Amino acid sequence: MTAFSDMEPSTVSVEASGPALALPGRTALVDAVEDVFYGSVAGVVGKYIEYPFDTVKVRLQSQPDHLPLRYKGPLDCFRQSIKSDGVLSLYRGISAPLVGAAAETSSLFLFESLGREALFNTGLCSREKGLSVPALWLTGAISGAFTSFVLTPIELVKCKIQAPLLAEGRSAAPMHPLPVIRDIFRHEGLRGFWHGQLGTLIRETGGCAAWFGAKETVTSMFYGLKTRTAATRAEVESIMSQPLPLWQQALAGASAGVSYNFLFFPADTIKSRMQTMPVGGLAEKRTFWNEGVALWQQHGLRGMYRGCGITCLRAAPSSAFIFMVYDGLKRNFPLR
Repeated sequence: MTAFSDMEPSTVSVEASGPALALPGRTALVDAVEDVFYGSVAGVVGKYIEYPFDTVKVRLQSQPDHLPLRYKGPLDCFRQSIKSDGVLSLYRGISAPLVGAAAETSSLFLFESLGREALFNTGLCSREKGLSVPALWLTGAISGAFTSFVLTPIELVKCKIQAPLLAEGRSAAPMHPLPVIRDIFRHEGLRGFWHGQLGTLIRETGGCAAWFGAKETVTSMFYGLKTRTAATRAEVESIMSQPLPLWQQALAGASAGVSYNFLFFPADTIKSRMQTMPVGGLAEKRTFWNEGVALWQQHGLRGMYRGCGITCLRAAPSSAFIFMVYDGLKRNFPLR
């Protein structure tokens, strides 16, 4: 999402980042349709890149407290998973996450766009001057908070498919989305699909502020370096109207992915542990706080960040591709 999508070329400011994507005469509805469609495409591309790493992350996070650790680390988890179930086991349950990735990424861009409009319409920011980088951190937080309610049910089903019966210390036969959905609804009703919502809310609100914010901060830095040598306002506008080189776009997107995952990873770990508990079991379900306390007492800070390395490793290329695909589609194929 570029910072200048709501600005005319004559009002572009070097304090925000990116080339102007908006075209004269465009409506909010057209922008919303683009956010949903292009965000969905970008989300699917990113999901295919990151999914095997995400499966390993969930399996590392959800190892039970009462048993010895099954996996020594990410590489050992990869090795054991491929040895026991084959490479395709790392893509187990990807059908639902593909739908989820489309819903998540399109929601993120849509709600971020709505957040920008809210800041303009309430007078907190000037449409003529555009949004500053700090304001874009705020719109990212708004986007994440709303998206979390879309994402929790999708991640609940995904986690149960990725780490089936891990609490018993063994693998299970491949699970499929529809039986998992029926099982959750039968035992816990509609409310059960939002089990772990607080963890998702914390992760998405803070993480998406960092996701959009880091991308815009790095992008702004690159544009700032390019415009230092500009002698006239017209030259500045010419530089700002052009997209960054692909490697700079990729670096900005990669920094977004790493920032999103690292800063709020403990919330994601707690959520994954809550969502991989057996449905309808005799064990009492823990709240977000109780699960976090139990994890801290058992494994400390290291347990909170179990699987963080592999997550950041997959998030860097995934987020880079998501932003590059989204910005490229929005810039080169605008809906009329």
